Amino acid sequence: MARKARLAASVIVPDPLIDGFLQAISAMRAASVNTLSAYRRDLLDCQIGLEIRAKTLTNCDMDDLRGVIFWWHQRDLKPRSVARRLSALRQFMGWAVEDGVRQDDPTTWLDNPSLPASVPKSLSETEITQLLKMATMLEPKSASLQALAMLEILYATGLRVSELVSLLVVQFRRNPKTILVKGKGGRERMVPLGETAQVAAARWIECRDANPAFVQSDYMFPVCGGGPMSRHQFASLLKKLALAANIDVGRVSPHKLRHSFATHMLNRGADLRSLQSLLGHADISTTQI
Repeated sequence: MARKARLAASVIVPDPLIDGFLQAISAMRAASVNTLSAYRRDLLDCQIGLEIRAKTLTNCDMDDLRGVIFWWHQRDLKPRSVARRLSALRQFMGWAVEDGVRQDDPTTWLDNPSLPASVPKSLSETEITQLLKMATMLEPKSASLQALAMLEILYATGLRVSELVSLLVVQFRRNPKTILVKGKGGRERMVPLGETAQVAAARWIECRDANPAFVQSDYMFPVCGGGPMSRHQFASLLKKLALAANIDVGRVSPHKLRHSFATHMLNRGADLRSLQSLLGHADISTTQI
């Protein structure tokens, strides 16, 4: 069946309406060439499925489209592939109604396929140790101390990267065992630092306070000028450390460290409710994933 579809795709005459739709979204959204090519492929596949039923994108109804969806499943398309084709079809039909090509939208009551929940990936404890080791080797020494403090705090608390770079230095002045974090929706939570993170933070504060470019800043991790380090700057730092540690850079990001914190806590006996509180999740189902 899939082979027949490929053969049909090579000889089918594209519906002119597909080109009209692509021109419209190109003008309205400045869509990239890759995006337009993906829409074209998906809509052509819809057209092929409809032509099997002697219908077109202009005169098909909901039952016809359900037949096309069944045809996709017969070809063993994955749920994400079906969902992507349906998304393209919905956008096309919305445009067709708006442009007066059709009077109705037959996709209105079509159900999307259920997609498997993606399980967050995490680094191993050995890989975290390797990242920390590479941070100790950074030059100059101030860069090393800053990177170590950020990594230790992030891995000890599971903060979001936006929460990490927004930390104020005043909270760390007295070497606290816990810090107050303001998360999504302005919700506040207390998170424990742990001894290693406390030591790393204290060593960094001593260094930052000796730097005239940083001493007047309110932020724990400022850049020249006094503003906070950006999320992108920290992500770039992680990539640099991953390369030095021979870890696939595609597997390393601030959010992966947050997942690693949660996974390693669970592996060592933490309960979900405690993790929910530490991570600042409003819904425990997010923590369960």
